[in-house]
Amino acid sequence: MQDRVGLTTTVPVEVLLAAKVTPVDLNNLFISDLQRDGLVARAEMDGYPRNVCGWIKGIYATVLERGIDRVIAVTQGDCSQTHAMVETLQAAGVEVIPFAYPYDRDRELLRHQIQRLAERLGTTWEAAEQARESLVPLRRRLAELDRLTWEEELVTGAENQYYLVSASDFASDVEGFAVQVEKTIAQAQTRQPSRGRVRLGVIGVPTIISDLYPALEKLGVQVVFNEIPRQFAMLPYLGCKLLEQYARYTYPYDVFGRITDVRQEIERRRLDGVVHYVQTFCFRQIQDLLIKRELPVPVLTLEGDKPAVLDARNRLRIEAFVEMLEARRRRG
Repeated sequence: MQDRVGLTTTVPVEVLLAAKVTPVDLNNLFISDLQRDGLVARAEMDGYPRNVCGWIKGIYATVLERGIDRVIAVTQGDCSQTHAMVETLQAAGVEVIPFAYPYDRDRELLRHQIQRLAERLGTTWEAAEQARESLVPLRRRLAELDRLTWEEELVTGAENQYYLVSASDFASDVEGFAVQVEKTIAQAQTRQPSRGRVRLGVIGVPTIISDLYPALEKLGVQVVFNEIPRQFAMLPYLGCKLLEQYARYTYPYDVFGRITDVRQEIERRRLDGVVHYVQTFCFRQIQDLLIKRELPVPVLTLEGDKPAVLDARNRLRIEAFVEMLEARRRRG
């Protein structure tokens, strides 16, 4: 088995592939674990406070339970709690490789970070650039899957979210993941369009709520935009070289780049409204006030803590939001 390297969030995965190591997105590994509640409980038993992000607790326990001994930690451009989390992993003997996205998108600083990562993993910039080029056909197929979601309504929002968010590490198997994508596209092309009564976008960090998409679909909603998963898959940057790809990538930088991207997609995908998911104890909750102020469609903010299903209160809030959007559509 190739050496596995855990990722606390999306990093230049092309560098890892060039280095012949297996990228493992720890968020995806955690949330797909059938014992994810137990992973959060493990972190709390080890001393993690209750008022720490559920994703951070899940990542910590996943690393220890799955025997991952090297982790690339994004120490700027993601959760500030990552700093202390990786210190607890270092104390447990895990090797931590830091990576930082410069807040102001400074290309030279970003180039230095990518170059440093390549040297740490024993590869070169040129090899990483070749890996980027080799991924373009797969990323184009993910772009087609995304198009089938919003333009033809043949791919569900849940399927869209799964495949785009999985592009952070390509499910740790690029070739196998490509086969899955092709099968899903082929299957989708045999379907009839779903034609949801309301077209929604889901923005914000990937949700820890397991049944959000099925709950929306039961209400006749078609989720046709998944903001952060689309960014993880690098779909807007298919023609960019490595440095520019990660300089334009919106997630690790200021909220204004994200707002610009979301506004463009609201118009292109003809969204009726947006669900903004925020994580309990996350600094990104503060950005909700700017998002609501700047977006031209109604926004419903949903908050999640630990892995769970929607509670009764949030189900009612979603139902009321969808009814309001349907009424707006009828009024034209």
